[in-house]
Amino acid sequence: MRAHPLEPACHPAGDNAAADTIVVLGIGNVLWADEGFGVRCVEALQARWDFAPHVRLADGGTQGLYLLPLVQSARRLLILDAVDYGLPPGTLKLVENDEVPRFLGAKKMSLHQTGFQEVLMLAQMTDSYPREVLLVGCQPEQLEDYGGSLRPVVKAALEDALPLAIERLAQWGAQPVPRAAPVGAERCVNAPVIGLAAYESGRPSAEAACRVGDARFLAAGAQG
Repeated sequence: MRAHPLEPACHPAGDNAAADTIVVLGIGNVLWADEGFGVRCVEALQARWDFAPHVRLADGGTQGLYLLPLVQSARRLLILDAVDYGLPPGTLKLVENDEVPRFLGAKKMSLHQTGFQEVLMLAQMTDSYPREVLLVGCQPEQLEDYGGSLRPVVKAALEDALPLAIERLAQWGAQPVPRAAPVGAERCVNAPVIGLAAYESGRPSAEAACRVGDARFLAAGAQG
């Protein structure tokens, strides 16, 4: 996980910036295909937009309870994640405020959702829960592809999710403006080597990565 403040925006944040911290948190594992949806969303937001100094974008990865201080610091929290809604792949669904922790616990897709549900509940117990929470979730298509990337339908959904995120962030006072210059490598929410373009272009073939299994055993299974 790489979590840090963005560089200052070109416009002032206002007198109440410190008390109005906005956290934009991408959850998931980029190594498991569509599980990386949330992290890729935050990566794209940072690459395309600049925000006020009181906005913090973070790759939450699968860090579970380690994210508690980050959540406790937020007055407003925007979560982007791949969530199993039981809907067609690529479908986006928005869940807000008190429904978010209950929803994440209803149908767990992976261990990271269990951990993050606990983070939200602990934040509630410590009376350090964000005033507003929005979950932008996307129904995944493929999770069982280690080293894989977003499937086309989920990558298209990412492009639909970004305007939703920007609209809410603008309402919250994040002051988004199109980015005029690339993000410095030292400030990227992701290490550049695992940025989406680099990750996809550097992926070996299925044969080179042994993702197809051992042909001897596959043949035996087919005969059985």
